[in-house]
Amino acid sequence: MAIEVITLSVGPLEVNCYIIGCGVHKVCAVFDPGDSPQKILEKVEKKNWSVRQIINTHGHADHTGANAKIKEATGADIGIHKDDAELLTHPEMQGMAGYLGLGVSPEADIVFEENQVVSICPCLEFKVLSAPGHSPGGACFVFDSSVVTGDTLFNMSIGRSDLTGGDHKKLMESIRQKLLTLPDEMKVYPGHGEATTIGYERANNPFITGDSY
Repeated sequence: MAIEVITLSVGPLEVNCYIIGCGVHKVCAVFDPGDSPQKILEKVEKKNWSVRQIINTHGHADHTGANAKIKEATGADIGIHKDDAELLTHPEMQGMAGYLGLGVSPEADIVFEENQVVSICPCLEFKVLSAPGHSPGGACFVFDSSVVTGDTLFNMSIGRSDLTGGDHKKLMESIRQKLLTLPDEMKVYPGHGEATTIGYERANNPFITGDSY
């Protein structure tokens, strides 16, 4: 299979960093490098891949803490949804200033828009879904038969909405109007915890079925 997903748990909050690469063209994108840059770079080097983009699902420091180190080592562009771009260089706007001692990211090289297609190579492209709620510019990225959801949707849970810029109503709208329109068999790669599928969450996630109250 040309496309491979490598999952690393990084940082004190065990963020899922995904290295998604193409074995044909030997290129990849690194999603949410929140910490442990050397660990991430070693995985990339072992595959002999070139990092084309560093993609942040949102601007919180636990997901962006290693942006600077990965960019310095690879020269890759940093991409984030336009509504979270300012958070990268202004952690005080996150409600988590100095959070966990993680580094401040460089500014974004690319800002994404709704439905934009991000091309890493001819075999690997991501469609951007705007998904505000956890943060103003949260985004999910659809590729192949999978979706990277960041802190929007988790296995049997959803992202928190009590940080600065969070909005529970918008979060649920993002889940219902964007993610639940995807096929049931679509694999979900969340920002924390185990992978799941859209169908499993549709049927079992208590925040979606209404059983969480």
